Order: sequence, then structure tokens, then C-alpha cells
Amino acid sequence: MKTLGLIGGMSWESSALYYQIINRTVKEHLGNLHSCSCLLYSVDFAPIERLQHQGDWQSLSELMMEAAQRLEKGGADLLILCTNTMHKVADQLQAATPVPFLHIADPTAEAILAAGLSRVALLGTRFTMTESFYKGRLQDKYKLQVLIPDPLDIDTIHRIIYEELVQGIVQEKSRQAYVAIIDKLYQQGAQCVILGCTEITLLIKQSDVVIPVFDTTQLHAQQAVKQLLGL
Repeated sequence: MKTLGLIGGMSWESSALYYQIINRTVKEHLGNLHSCSCLLYSVDFAPIERLQHQGDWQSLSELMMEAAQRLEKGGADLLILCTNTMHKVADQLQAATPVPFLHIADPTAEAILAAGLSRVALLGTRFTMTESFYKGRLQDKYKLQVLIPDPLDIDTIHRIIYEELVQGIVQEKSRQAYVAIIDKLYQQGAQCVILGCTEITLLIKQSDVVIPVFDTTQLHAQQAVKQLLGL
């Protein structure tokens, strides 16, 4: 089996989900006692979060490039970055190593298109919702129409991610807030919703909303296994 390299810790709450999903998916395909041959480079999230909000993406880029190079030296055959927001520096990360890299937006967009949908609501950090590095990929590469919440709702989503979800805090009032925001976007014409932060899956499930949910954590992890196994 080839070896998967994961850059995680942003936050470790969602990285733990990646590990579970990846190993369960390997077992589904190979059976018996099989699990994933993988390497996990997990960062300390506190300085990462600080640099994000300071806007120091150059330092963040250097940290992600170093992580990728460490996984390359460890023998990784495929790299994934277990966070949507840090895909802002995905191009620099990819340039730092010849190891193939699976972008988190790609399996999500492919699943949406396979479902025959084209108008998507995007939830995530403020960076992911408002900047072009993620929305632009969905729009330019996959021709998806992307709807984002209004500014006050963006603030609510962002705050709950950083103050609650990355710390493993899941509150019903926050779930209700997210559901209300998703419903607004549905009323504006969204056909589905992308959980574009790997921690949102801790809060929102398909049973919570009326439109299809596309969970980037699940889709990214499952596609990584498929590529690893050559499926």
C-alpha cells in the first residue's frame, strides 16, 4: 500500500475525524484487518490561528511548505491538507514538493456536479467564504455558482468556528444559528450547502437541513483513500 501524508492540527478535532474516516474507508475497500499506511504532521494550532488573523500568510505558507517537505522525507506518496482555510497557500505547498497533492475543493465540487447541482451555499471561515482562493476554484474550474451569507452571518459562522468548534465545543444554539443561515441561503436559491470548514461537520448533519449537505472532511478523506488505492 502507498503512504498517505496528512498535514493536520488545524484543528486536531477535525484531524481526528480524518484519521477515522480514512481508516474506515480503507477497511471498506480492503476488508479484514486493513488500515491506512499514513503519516500525520500535526501543527500547534495556536500560532497558526494568530498568524491567520494577523494576515501573515507568508509565514503560514512557509510553515505548510515545511510540513509538506517533512512528509515527503518520511515517504508520503500523496499529500492532503486537513483544513479548508489553509488551502489559501495550496499553490505554494504544491510547489515545495513533487509529491502529488489532493486539493480539498476538488472532490467536493465533483460530488456536487455528479449530483446534478450547480448553485451552492458555502459556509466556512471568513477567509474561505469571502476570498477567491476557494470560491474562485469552485467557480472557475467547476463553473459552480457560489452563494455566501451576509456580513453579519459571516461573522457568526466565523466566531463559532474559532471560539467553539476548533475547541470541540458543540452547542445547540450554534447549530440553530447555522441552520437558520443555511435556510436563508436556500431561500436565495442555493440547491445544496458545502461545509467548507472541516470542523463544521461536528455541528451540522444532513438531518439538520432540507438541502443536500456536502461535507468537505468526509469527501476529502474518502477521495484520498481512493487515490491511494488506485481506485
